[in-house]
Amino acid sequence: MTEILKNIFLYDTAHPLLFTHFYFWAFFAVVYALFALIIDRRAQSRGRMHMRNVYLMAVSWFFYYKTCGIFLLILAFVTLSDWLIAQQIDKHRDTNWKARTWLIISVVIDLGLLAYFKYAYFFTNMLNDMFGCSLQVFDIFAYIGNGFSESGRFLVDTIILPVGISFYLFQVISYTSDVYHGRVEPVKNILDFGFYVSFFPQLVAGPIVRASEFIPQLYKPFHLGRKQFGIAVFWMINGLAKKIILSDYLAVNLIDRVFDNPLLFSGFENLFALFAYSMQVYADFSGYTDIAIGVALLMGFYLPKNFDSPYKSQNPQEFWRRWHMSLSRWLKTYLYIPLGGNRNATFGTYFWIALIALIALVLTGSWIATIIIAVIGLTVTIVALTVPSHRKLLYANLNSFIVMLLGGLWHGASWNFMIWGGLNGIGMILNKFWRIMNWHIRMGVMLLLTAGVYVADMHWQLPVLHLFKVWTIILCAGTIIRYIYHLITHSVNGFPASAASQRSGLTSILSTIWAVIQTFTFITFTRLFFRSSSNLDPATANQVAWETAKNMVNQIGGAWDSRIILPFMWEYRYVVILFLLGMVIHWLPTKFKQWYRLNFAMMPLWLMVICVVIAVVIIYQFITADMQPFIYFQF
Repeated sequence: MTEILKNIFLYDTAHPLLFTHFYFWAFFAVVYALFALIIDRRAQSRGRMHMRNVYLMAVSWFFYYKTCGIFLLILAFVTLSDWLIAQQIDKHRDTNWKARTWLIISVVIDLGLLAYFKYAYFFTNMLNDMFGCSLQVFDIFAYIGNGFSESGRFLVDTIILPVGISFYLFQVISYTSDVYHGRVEPVKNILDFGFYVSFFPQLVAGPIVRASEFIPQLYKPFHLGRKQFGIAVFWMINGLAKKIILSDYLAVNLIDRVFDNPLLFSGFENLFALFAYSMQVYADFSGYTDIAIGVALLMGFYLPKNFDSPYKSQNPQEFWRRWHMSLSRWLKTYLYIPLGGNRNATFGTYFWIALIALIALVLTGSWIATIIIAVIGLTVTIVALTVPSHRKLLYANLNSFIVMLLGGLWHGASWNFMIWGGLNGIGMILNKFWRIMNWHIRMGVMLLLTAGVYVADMHWQLPVLHLFKVWTIILCAGTIIRYIYHLITHSVNGFPASAASQRSGLTSILSTIWAVIQTFTFITFTRLFFRSSSNLDPATANQVAWETAKNMVNQIGGAWDSRIILPFMWEYRYVVILFLLGMVIHWLPTKFKQWYRLNFAMMPLWLMVICVVIAVVIIYQFITADMQPFIYFQF
């Protein structure tokens, strides 16, 4: 009996409360049964709602303890500090400098914790490289913990990143900022606030819930209608299917094998694995948030939508409005706008340019990357000052580029993550300028770029240049077709209205398909650097990640043996079928998805139970021997 109680209540690394584990669903069944007893539909008083909040906070803390043990103390500290600071911000609202000082203290504490746990290895390596010393990371929290025990059980020379720390720290930053700007009233009871910070469905991997979105729900009566119940069940089953059937199966049966040793696989196999990874990371992350949204909805709470069919995007900017939407909104509200947004550049703009240039120097050990970043910032500033008509556009692009670079660094202090963020930023900027270009200029730029890449590939014969050559030729062919169509439609008049309408409709569809394919391909290739940097020890991340990315590019851009393609398609036929099925479902019309989601939610309960049982049986046929953790747990 003692062993059973230990397994239930003590932290065990072998049995974390993950959405894909039986332990979580057993835990949630007990939690929900007690929750149903607390919620009394006949007595929706403020006291009853407070009891609900306290209960769910206690449950959430237990969940976090079972997920990452003693790091619960960090969550408790952040909860207490930001609750107290928000009270001071509200108290000194009439004295702006005092309120701003307290806000700065909050941000410094929260970002300081994030920097310590996430970037300690980076800063240590930076100091060692700059001053030729041999410093080692030191875990002050482990040292303090050892002071309370005689066993010295905690390692002081290793810093472990607490699960979900990036997500809940961003939430508390949004809280103190929203209190400062008057978007939300401070929470008077610390237990209610603790519930907001630690709500277990989205605690460890989002979506990031802004204070102004969630805190008002703390004081709303519980409501779960028939439709909401059905939608909640749908999201949970949908999320499990995405994670286990798509993400885990693709990863275990192909993607991990290729990325672990790309040189053992052909160019086509590397390319297919790269595209499959785009599906894996989407199914993994959106699967988690689907489950989180469903679980929260069963308890009467609404979490923000985090994904909106991102691979339907027609350009990189639209992609980032559809992908990890809660993070994109957070970065826009609390970083992009304070930097000046699309209006101007601020001190923060130039501060971050200088800091990013320094980081580039440390990560690469070369002045080239630093000089490039500095020149970009200086050039944009000079052009903005001398050409007032383009000033806002240039400042907006500069600020968005900084945000994307910092978004890359948020994922980890790795040169590959920085490349990934920078490529996405460059893609957004180029697309903005492309859309405002005259069609004649577009055609000229595309022809010059294609010719330049073609000549460079002929001269240097590098795999990466061969890749660019193929891509630019395809883009150039598409641009020529669209350019010719543009000339015809703008020089020939007198088409019948119906014919013009049909021509316009067909052209619109083809144009959309072309833009979606281009965007999906671009996003997929940036993921080469994202995946290469994942799950690596900080001390070796840059070197190993760069080697992996380089080897995959060399394989994809090298000579292909077409005889391998058909055998590969047959040997990995289930992987190929799942990938294609996932893409087809993803690209289904939004209205159709809403239709079958609503029909599932409103079907009779007995039929819903049968559908759920069948779905669960099918899903768990795909469970692998080694359960795959959610990708975003490492961030």
